Amino acid sequence: MATGSARKVKIAQVVTRMDWGGAPDIVRILCESLESSYDVKLIIGPSKHLSEKTRLFLDKFRDNVFIIPHLKRDINPLWDFLALAKLFLLFKAERFDIVHTHTAKAGFLGRIASWLAGIPTIIYMPHGHVFYGYFGLLMSRVAITVERVVACITDKVMVLTELEKRDLIAFRVTTPDKIEVINSGLELENYRQPVVDVQSKKNELQIEEDISVVGVIARLEPVKGHEYLIEAARMVTEELPRVKFLIVGEGSLRNDLESQCKELSVQDKFIFAGWQEDVCSILSTLDILVLPSVNEAVGRILIEAGACGVPVVATNVGGIPEIVRDNVTGVLVAPRSPEDLARAIIDLLNSADKRQQMSIAAEQWIDDRFSAHRMVEEVSNSYDVLTARS
Repeated sequence: MATGSARKVKIAQVVTRMDWGGAPDIVRILCESLESSYDVKLIIGPSKHLSEKTRLFLDKFRDNVFIIPHLKRDINPLWDFLALAKLFLLFKAERFDIVHTHTAKAGFLGRIASWLAGIPTIIYMPHGHVFYGYFGLLMSRVAITVERVVACITDKVMVLTELEKRDLIAFRVTTPDKIEVINSGLELENYRQPVVDVQSKKNELQIEEDISVVGVIARLEPVKGHEYLIEAARMVTEELPRVKFLIVGEGSLRNDLESQCKELSVQDKFIFAGWQEDVCSILSTLDILVLPSVNEAVGRILIEAGACGVPVVATNVGGIPEIVRDNVTGVLVAPRSPEDLARAIIDLLNSADKRQQMSIAAEQWIDDRFSAHRMVEEVSNSYDVLTARS
């Protein structure tokens, strides 16, 4: 790391918001872990749904945080222009050595502002992409074209999966020499033997002691595929009636999903728990975690489940196969297939031995590849190489 110099390398971490999710968690870990070796600042837009851990971090880090009110995830030409102008002025005033941008919107505005301000080193971490699975054909082409243009002023693209790297190359967004794969990292010590009274948590969620629990922890948005799990649940409960399905998260589809449960007469099998602060306590109640996404960059919740030794059933899309080892740490199924989801869930619920084997394998797999320490070390090494060149 960059220690021992008269002046620490000055780095800006830029992201639209620090709300609950994988990208903000990675940004927090980088800020906390790198501040002793670098001069780290955090630039964010407004955040509404902070976890307690993030709230404590922002309070502790407040002297190094810049909030730009118009830096938001949604597209708004006026707000985006104002955010771009503010970023440009901030970058000119602060004279950063590195600007490290995260996610699409902050990545686009942050990289352009960095280039205009003459920042020596510009880094982009997409945390997934929107080349397919999110928009229609026209908007997908626009997104690809925009990324190609902005990639020309980018020194390094840090991706979380080999799939992202392959897609960036396949869509001719940038060249292989600019891409570095860095696995998403967890603070594993927070997931080992958490002090959780499982029955107390089940009581809180109104789940009986001898009921099997299948859960999904994700934003209630179309890309996460909740509708297919609800369809699968009808098939599962026909064969295994003593099962409850726990849906954790909030989003635009909540009313639609609750209506779907009623239409399929499985409303008594589902618990909509909303957004939950303590993911570990939720995971501790689950026999199986399900992620039925139609597209997924990483699926950080899958890493968290593995760290807690919870076997998973997930769709074989995006970067998920790089997290879940099929029939070793979990089961992969085809996307948009309630039948495949149902069969995989039934098979796992019927085999406690198989779940136990997957639990042990998952913990070992996560230990080997997805620690926060390893992620931070790889990012730091990349910073040092890039600053040495500039």
